[in-house]
Amino acid sequence: MNKHLNRSKIPCTHSFLPMIASSVKELNETKAKVAKLEQALAKELASLPSAYGFESLKEFVAAIKAAGGVGKRAGRPKNAAAPKTRKRATITDAIRAKVGQLLKMGKTGSQVAKALGISLPSVQNIKKALGLVKSSKHSATDAKARGAPAKVGKKRLAPKRAIASVPNPAPVEAETARSSSV
Repeated sequence: MNKHLNRSKIPCTHSFLPMIASSVKELNETKAKVAKLEQALAKELASLPSAYGFESLKEFVAAIKAAGGVGKRAGRPKNAAAPKTRKRATITDAIRAKVGQLLKMGKTGSQVAKALGISLPSVQNIKKALGLVKSSKHSATDAKARGAPAKVGKKRLAPKRAIASVPNPAPVEAETARSSSV
């Protein structure tokens, strides 16, 4: 025996033995219940084919696979038609004239597009071709023709966003004055 082993520090396991014995007994009872359930389930599964009018398990499984589509890939069936794609609208001179009429009547671009079955960008392109939209290049020349002053550009007087922590400008000015005197 080891000299350093002190028997007083070893816990007594005698108090745990009844608890362990009851746990083992409970485990064995549960295993027995599981075995009984497995046997009952096996009997029930074996009786399924005859309950549904099949002579063998093989026929029953084949019928289930056929009904459930086992082995088939998900998605559109091969013989099904592809989804219809939208056909592009052909813009004819008649449609262009109709767009011009509707716009002159005061309809909006989206109302015209819905009424004629064309896209809003197509309506905008037709408006541009008919000269119903002023482009940004023409607006500067139109302003000169009207006698309005031309826009030179915007000058920002203050920064767009305030900076959270602005250093004190006084030390910077003092430092620049010191460096210029050197």
